[in-house]
Amino acid sequence: MKRTITEEQKKALAHTVHEAYMEIFPTDTVEERLEVLQPGSYVAVTCSPSKGVDETLDMSERLASRGFKVVPHIAAKMVRDKAHLGEIIGRLNDTPIVSIFVPGGDASKPAGVYTKALELLRDMAEFEHRFTEIGIAGHPEGHPAVSNDVLMDELKKKQEFSNYIVTQMCFDADIIGNWVRDLRDNGVTLPIWLGLPSVSNRASLMTTSLRIGVGNSLRYLKNHGSIAAKLLMKKEYRPDDLLFDLAPYLADPELNIEGHHIYCFNQVAKAEDWRHEFLAELQ
Repeated sequence: MKRTITEEQKKALAHTVHEAYMEIFPTDTVEERLEVLQPGSYVAVTCSPSKGVDETLDMSERLASRGFKVVPHIAAKMVRDKAHLGEIIGRLNDTPIVSIFVPGGDASKPAGVYTKALELLRDMAEFEHRFTEIGIAGHPEGHPAVSNDVLMDELKKKQEFSNYIVTQMCFDADIIGNWVRDLRDNGVTLPIWLGLPSVSNRASLMTTSLRIGVGNSLRYLKNHGSIAAKLLMKKEYRPDDLLFDLAPYLADPELNIEGHHIYCFNQVAKAEDWRHEFLAELQ
């Protein structure tokens, strides 16, 4: 590492990378890959249109029984109605799980009555549950189907029912930092976990991102050739440069950035090895 940052920025960077946690998506082999993580680690489990919410719940229950601090994704568009929501909450109430993440979801057509996260969050508030941590999605680059003004208005309303934000993956530190400042200027005060693309084979990063719906940042790259060129120069992408670019924002206490949500694309060992290497080199 040859980048020069202040001691304050280095301390903030070390903290956010140390606190980082993995996102996985349910497959037949991913559970065994989690052996490399420290006992009691946070693990987020996605909810995709192809696999549905039941597979997310099944895996979340198994991982919670193994001692992981599991964060199931409950995508609003995958929940049929209020009765179905009650069933989901009932299942999770029978586990040690206390943290969930509620995105709108990537399904082109909702499974039922919920078309966005706010609708589900409002109904969820009427149920008894054990969730002390409720996360919502943030989009630093905007959303292809929703205007920025609507996204901001939704975040303002959703913070009544949640207590943290996780951002979509993005490759540009200034876009992220300016977006966070804009949130704070507009009265959104929730702590933020920045979605971080993990160390990854370049081709896998591109194809897997598109397949699981993490496509906004890739669409951004099409219009920003210099950043795209940096990604394409090497066979393997590493987020080190992105993190150093983020360091001034991470060190700003007014922005309240707590850590990173690592999009590891189920390459858990590779992501965890990189995380430890980065922290060791930083020191």
